[in-house]
Amino acid sequence: MQLLLSTWAEVEAYLKTSKGIILPIGSTEQHGPNGLIGTDALCAEVIARGVGDATGALVGPTIAVGMAVHHMEFPGSMTLKPSTLMAVVDDYVSSLAEHGFERFFFINGHGGNIATLRASFFEIYARQRAARGREAPDLRCTVASWWENAAVPQISRELYPGAEGSHATPSEVAVTQYAFPDSIKSVPMEPHVAPSGSFYDARNFRRRYPDGRIGSAPSLATPEHGKRLFEAAVEALSGQYRSFLEEA
Repeated sequence: MQLLLSTWAEVEAYLKTSKGIILPIGSTEQHGPNGLIGTDALCAEVIARGVGDATGALVGPTIAVGMAVHHMEFPGSMTLKPSTLMAVVDDYVSSLAEHGFERFFFINGHGGNIATLRASFFEIYARQRAARGREAPDLRCTVASWWENAAVPQISRELYPGAEGSHATPSEVAVTQYAFPDSIKSVPMEPHVAPSGSFYDARNFRRRYPDGRIGSAPSLATPEHGKRLFEAAVEALSGQYRSFLEEA
C-alpha cells in the first residue's frame, strides 16, 4: 500500500490497524560507468514496496536526494547538507505523527545517510520531549539499510567474490537491472575490479577513483542476480519491520 496511491480515507482506515509506516530513503549520485544515478533511491524504493506488499505496511514517498557531497565532482550528482536532510526527515516524521503514526521504519539505500538519519531521530525525540514532556507521543524511528542483514552479503560473496567493493557495487546495480530492465547500461571498464581505499572530499574522490567505482566490478551484475538480492532483502527487512512494530 503506497501513501501516494492512497486516499485520505484509506490512510485513516489503515491507522486503525497500524501505527507503522515505511519510508524509503536513498541518494541521487553517480554509480560508476554502468550504474544509474538514481541507484540508491531506486533500490530503497523498490525494496520498500516489496516489504510493504509482504507485511501490509503503508509505504511513504521516497526521500530521493541524500547526503552525497563526496560525489559532487561527477555530473548529475545531487546532495543535501546534513542539516537540510535532518530538517527534511524531521518534517516527514512530524507531518505523519500529527495524523497518528508512531513507528517510522526507514529503508535506506545510501551509506552516507546513516549518521545524519540517526542524529535526526534524536533531534526529533528531543524536540518532542521539550515541547510536551511526558505527554509527548511515543514516537520511534529506526533505519535499516537493505544490504545490512545476513542474507544479502552472503549472496554477494557467492556471486561476486572479491569484486563487491564499497561503491557502485554489482549488487546494487543488479537490483536496478532487475527493477528497470529497459535502463541497463553496458560500458567497458578498466580495470575490471576498481581500486579500493578511502577518500577525503569530492575532489579527492574523483582523483582516486576516476570512474566512480570503489573496489567493485559492476559489469558482473545481471537482472537474475538482482532478483535474488531483491527477494533476500525483502524477506530480511520484512522480519525486521515486524519485530520493530512488536517491540515493547
